[in-house]
Amino acid sequence: MSPGGGSGGKREPSFHQLRLFLVLAQELHFGRAAARVYVTQPAFSQQIRSLEQRLGVVLVERGGGNVRLTAVGQSIAEEAGAVVDAMARLRQAADRHAGAARGLLRIGSLGAEAAMPYAQAILSHLRGKHPDLEIEVRNLTFVDMFGTLLTGEVDAAFLRGPLPGGIQSLQLATETRVVCLSDDDPLADRDTLTLGDLADRTVVDMPPEVPRSWWDHLTLNPRPDGTTVRFGPVVRDTEAMVLAVTQGSAITFLPSAARRLYPRAGLTYVDCPELGLSTAELAWLAAHRNAPAVSALREAARQTLRPSGSPALDSASEGR
Repeated sequence: MSPGGGSGGKREPSFHQLRLFLVLAQELHFGRAAARVYVTQPAFSQQIRSLEQRLGVVLVERGGGNVRLTAVGQSIAEEAGAVVDAMARLRQAADRHAGAARGLLRIGSLGAEAAMPYAQAILSHLRGKHPDLEIEVRNLTFVDMFGTLLTGEVDAAFLRGPLPGGIQSLQLATETRVVCLSDDDPLADRDTLTLGDLADRTVVDMPPEVPRSWWDHLTLNPRPDGTTVRFGPVVRDTEAMVLAVTQGSAITFLPSAARRLYPRAGLTYVDCPELGLSTAELAWLAAHRNAPAVSALREAARQTLRPSGSPALDSASEGR
């Protein structure tokens, strides 16, 4: 059915689509709008086309990357903004009257982050304190780990820093990082490695939807001596990452917990002090910070970590 087709069988637009359309109305560029919410451009474009089909109108004039809102699109943008604002007020009112944390809390987890002991302890504490709160843990890939937070698909997430702007966090733990090599790599039998030892090695890469600054930081690109990293196969999640390493296509760097979480035949982990530390973070949007369910999760994290003397107990470590 074309955007200008008849009204029969049309569905109501989703709240998610309206939020994406508002981003497009601000950016007037599909690529920039998609990057802003950390989704692929084709997926973003499909959501806008679906919105047009559901409304039965053409919202944007397309031509290359840049777009222009139609007269109808400008009118719809104003109404969509009012809907989004009203929904925010509705949620705030419901949260105030509910008092306690209840309903559904959607928590994202980058790979096996939710399986870490501190994450399990936080979730256990949360369930004990708020039995009426339904907790849904969703696995995230490198591609959607930030976008799902920014679009509201998850309320909070267990991630690894550094985090992009607009996301607040609570530091949960730090640990050393290790080099992940195939068993037949000549360096695999070493006890420790330096960045110099790895200068000629190819490193796995991230899809374009992943913030480049995040991966450059974690791969130390450029290196302290000014040389740039040679990147190889592109991976979307940790399983694909370790598979690429076992096949000898590249190396990668992971938190030391990977030794326990991702033991694989043909894989070796070697210490490399120069890689520095990896930081585990509990992240949320500033706008959702005081929602009862998110607030309960943050409090559960603080209560759970208090015996360890974690820096997360310092209020200065929140909200950066």
